[in-house]
Amino acid sequence: MIAAVIFDCDGVLVDSEPTAFALLGEDLVRHGLILGHEELEAHFLGGTIPGAAAKARQLGADLPAGWVEDFYERLYARLGEGTPLIPHVEEVVAALDRAGIPYAVGSNGSDRKMQVTLGQHPSLMARLHGRLFSGQSLGAPKPAPDLYLHAARALGVEPSRCTVVEDSPTGARAARAAGMTCFGYAPNGNAAALAAEGARPFADMRALPSLMGL
Repeated sequence: MIAAVIFDCDGVLVDSEPTAFALLGEDLVRHGLILGHEELEAHFLGGTIPGAAAKARQLGADLPAGWVEDFYERLYARLGEGTPLIPHVEEVVAALDRAGIPYAVGSNGSDRKMQVTLGQHPSLMARLHGRLFSGQSLGAPKPAPDLYLHAARALGVEPSRCTVVEDSPTGARAARAAGMTCFGYAPNGNAAALAAEGARPFADMRALPSLMGL
């Protein structure tokens, strides 16, 4: 049986990505870059806002100085208006609790972003207290393996005995580099891209406990 689970946050625990991509798309249009939703996901899913700024400028967006900080503030405000949990993810966490398996979160999002989104769900947030880790705070966001290796050390579990739950190819690549098994949450057709990075795709959180052998 697995010894520990490390969850990504956005798109795995909280359904924050539609809001973030909508705001990002609106901003890029204002600054001269028009991308459809699939293009936005292809370029930016699983990344960081500073990374998105650099990529958007490469693609031709005329983003002003200070855009990253300004975008963060507007994103936090919009997410604070309401960010639901991914359906049935609390059932997964409850199954891990019953099995006595520890878990943590490894996100490319900022610490503040996790507080804004997960903080809307006190029951889950209480379970995650002290186990929220940000790749930005560590200075080594995914696809570097550092974030997941850090989470494994915090849980006191060897990386090879950890399982990661991801929704982006970037995160799956980080899990593979860390030597961890990865399940790729793909409810909307991202399965092939996740599988290409070594993840085992699944489409419904209700299936995950059995996939993990719980």
